Amino acid sequence: MSRLSLAFVSDIVVSTIILIAQVWIARLFHKQWKRQLSPGVAATISAALCVLWSLVLFGTLLRAAVVQFALRFIPADVRSAMSAVGNLWGMACVASLGMYYVWRFLAQDNVIHHSPARRSLIRAAGAAAIAAPFAAAGFGMVERTNFQIKEIDLPIPGLHPDLEGLRIGQLSDLHVSPWLSVRDLGRAVDMLNELKPHLAVVTGDLITQVGDPLDGAIRELARLRADAGILGCLGNHEVYARCQTYTAVQARRYGIEFLRQEARCLHWGNGTLNVAGVDYQRSENIRPYLIGAEKLVVPGVANLLLSHNPDVFPKAVSKGYGAMLSGHTHGGQVTVEILNQTLNLARFTTPYVAGLYRLDGRSCYVTAGIGTITVPVRIGAPPEITVVRLKRA
Repeated sequence: MSRLSLAFVSDIVVSTIILIAQVWIARLFHKQWKRQLSPGVAATISAALCVLWSLVLFGTLLRAAVVQFALRFIPADVRSAMSAVGNLWGMACVASLGMYYVWRFLAQDNVIHHSPARRSLIRAAGAAAIAAPFAAAGFGMVERTNFQIKEIDLPIPGLHPDLEGLRIGQLSDLHVSPWLSVRDLGRAVDMLNELKPHLAVVTGDLITQVGDPLDGAIRELARLRADAGILGCLGNHEVYARCQTYTAVQARRYGIEFLRQEARCLHWGNGTLNVAGVDYQRSENIRPYLIGAEKLVVPGVANLLLSHNPDVFPKAVSKGYGAMLSGHTHGGQVTVEILNQTLNLARFTTPYVAGLYRLDGRSCYVTAGIGTITVPVRIGAPPEITVVRLKRA
């Protein structure tokens, strides 16, 4: 099964599980929990649940492009808020429901045979376990703007000695929206400027959807300060929002150059770095990756590719690129460690989730980016401002 098909199937499975959880919660509430509440409290909770269930359904339907188009009359910030609340509630419910049944299984043989104090302790532990996913979601909402600075070495074969130690500042997956404001982006820009990169790059997804403040995002990015200027490539959300051309044209007016199947040679001393950029490469199954990108390679110098989608790395290597900078995955956005294994949804769609990857002596760095989609949380994958130092492989 292709990665695109696997991503589609996993999305269907996750959505189905979330919807089944809502039905199951409704059943539990009306058959068990409602009896223990006063009529007024029960009516209030019923109304709140109906609103949340509606938001879950809205968030599920909004994943379909045709539904997004049909609902374009709803302001982007309202759509984002409704979808995010529904998705947060839905995912937290699945985890809490699992906790609830684990607690019942563990407690069923113990509660009867122990003292009232022990029963109270077991019930308190169960309540804490059930509430934990919602607490984690709250923590993740706070952490989503806790920007971290990450500095890494990027080995490139054939790097000229004059380019050794060259610093490239990278911002990616901004998703400027109701969940990451223009002001938040400005703070990330200020943090990167303090690191004094020689070159600044932006690797796609400035916004999430139509109606998000694209012009404000471009103006903030124009404040980036680097000796060699600001280069970039476009991401999948520029495709979804149908703003690729607009973004490139407007950004150029502010001195930002988004490379669309283009390359620029930059010189430091006697060294040359050729930086190429491509639009979002959707899927090898739909269209071969990096068609014509070999024409952008300059023989005898270091060649760096900017591609939002990291899956193109093997093809970039075969076409002669020594290194690549990407984003797209958000580092998984919500990542947990279990038995020394990193688990997140991004692992179902790509082998290049976050960090430095090496293939045939070439390098690819995938940044976790700074924004969020679907749910406005970051857990185990902090938002990242990246500084890449070039070194000879």
